[in-house]
Amino acid sequence: MLLAAFIITSMQVIVKVINHIPPQEIVFFRALIAFVISYVTLKRQNVNVWGNNKGWLLTRGFVGTLGMVLLFASYQNLPLATAVVLQNLAPLFTAVLAVLFLNKTLKPIQYLFFVLSIIGVIVIKGFDPDVDMFYLIVAVLGALAAAGAYTAIGKLKGKEHPVVIIFYFPFVAVPLTGVWCYYTEWITPMGWDWVALLTIGILSQVSQILLTKAYQSDDDTATVASMNYSSVIYGVVYGILLFGEFFSWQVLMGMLLVVAGSILNLIYTNRKAAISEAKNN
Repeated sequence: MLLAAFIITSMQVIVKVINHIPPQEIVFFRALIAFVISYVTLKRQNVNVWGNNKGWLLTRGFVGTLGMVLLFASYQNLPLATAVVLQNLAPLFTAVLAVLFLNKTLKPIQYLFFVLSIIGVIVIKGFDPDVDMFYLIVAVLGALAAAGAYTAIGKLKGKEHPVVIIFYFPFVAVPLTGVWCYYTEWITPMGWDWVALLTIGILSQVSQILLTKAYQSDDDTATVASMNYSSVIYGVVYGILLFGEFFSWQVLMGMLLVVAGSILNLIYTNRKAAISEAKNN
């Protein structure tokens, strides 16, 4: 999980470096690579690529595409660490959406965790002059869209082959971002841009494999998942070394509040699940 978080953050650095290329175009190329890899994988395993629950599969693809474009835009236009922190709102949004779509329930203390993270967002905006309100909203909406994708995946759990679920992201993303680029702005990649775009696609696939292996391990799920928040540390270090980003103690405190809300909710959720399982046994 630590390596996966590092690779994902490294990919985000590349997205930020090639900020002359629109985020929807970067997602187009990233999805094109994922489409080829996932399609070939399904064919080799003789699995029906179209699945059975097309409504939720298409929903996963659409909101996943939207979320990725918005988050890529935030990486390009916000301090890297700030964008990375804001994307960690996704697990909290997922918990809220699960109430609406997965028949889950939230305890009052979990709403407190949500408020804690939102206060963190307000503190970041209030004390960091480099944070543009528009792109702050873009980042939060990107986290919300990502949460929508996670919710759709939760709805499909046990009903579809995992690679089919993965396949529907590029299946929707390629035509959607292709049309988006056609009607907005297309920047033809030049020279090293191609290397950067290819690297983004490869790193994304490698990180997915590492994430899967991490969650399939015998270790405590909460412990494994909490290691994903090491991406915030990587983001801060990358930001300082590569982009000269430095933060006041107030902004760092805001980041801590955002992450703390997500981690506390993660710990609480897993503890509640463990207690429930123990009672059933």
